[in-house]
Amino acid sequence: MKYLNQMRDINLIKGMLEKVVLKSKTQVNIMEVCGTHTMAIFKSGIRELLPPTIKLISGPGCPVCVTPQSYIDTAIMLSKRKDVIITTFGDMMRVPGSESSLQREKALGGNVKVVFSPLDAVRIAKENPQYNVVFLAIGFETTAPTVALSIEMAYKENIKNYSILSSIKTMPNTMKALVVDEEININGFICPGHVSTIIGEKPYGFLAKDYNIPAVIAGFETVDILMALYSLLEMLENGEYKVKNHYSRLVSYEGNKKAQEIINNVFETSDSNWRGIGKVEGTGLQLRNKYKDFNAVVKLDIVEAQEKPIKGCICGDIIKGKNNPLDCPYFAKTCTPINPIGACMVSEEGTCAAYYKYRGSST
Repeated sequence: MKYLNQMRDINLIKGMLEKVVLKSKTQVNIMEVCGTHTMAIFKSGIRELLPPTIKLISGPGCPVCVTPQSYIDTAIMLSKRKDVIITTFGDMMRVPGSESSLQREKALGGNVKVVFSPLDAVRIAKENPQYNVVFLAIGFETTAPTVALSIEMAYKENIKNYSILSSIKTMPNTMKALVVDEEININGFICPGHVSTIIGEKPYGFLAKDYNIPAVIAGFETVDILMALYSLLEMLENGEYKVKNHYSRLVSYEGNKKAQEIINNVFETSDSNWRGIGKVEGTGLQLRNKYKDFNAVVKLDIVEAQEKPIKGCICGDIIKGKNNPLDCPYFAKTCTPINPIGACMVSEEGTCAAYYKYRGSST
């Protein structure tokens, strides 16, 4: 608590903000990749306090938001099968597919259970051998270790009725795809804090080396974010392109090697489909051949759904930072947290949800 009080000291925040304002001299576009950073920025009011020369762009760091609509439709299709129990994190329940949601299917009698961990899904599989229990494995490098552990557990205990429908994604190559997109024009990154605790500082090195893009790994307190902005402005001013770690209290250069080992034992790199971005090379994780029997698509002979984009929804362009929610004709009208049309409005980490909650400060 003492540490948190120091990080939230109002005088320290004012001092850092003044330094950022004084340092900002030319127009820059800074992307915060992590959805938690987006929420922290809105909650603290940083956007309103920054000079117009600093444009903050919210990136694709919300795992629910970047999960393709076709994945949701496939999960909904599975939930209709009498021999299947769908297990999922709670924030997936309201994500709209093309015609329904898991929440609606559960209300209609679908066997859908909310769990806190994929290990809970393994337990459910053990207790219900007459069902095929499918865990909806979404997220980034932060959720991948526990999903991998669930696979290893099921493998060792010979639990054959457990499998995953995977849409796990990895971040560094996605940031590369954003950098090369000239429509976005990113000058610097605030790197995702949670992901960085797993992968470390090292994987971001290509941003500075290959693209002359400075990056800062930051925590989620107001001071953390202001320090990251100041550091990025300073590097840009000096023509200095580095990756700096301002979250060393939790992030090391090499990252969490134990977690990485668990992920690499179970998964291998693959391409992945991102909502709004499309297929991006090397940004997914698929099960290694040893664990292929835990792939729900293969195990249950699933014909995966096709993409059917929601007409008029610009969630994809919002995820890429090309538009903000205020550009969407549905925002805060027909699309609200109670009745989300797009995935960006569902999760608390979604950009639309952040704009909606703090719409008095949306700029």
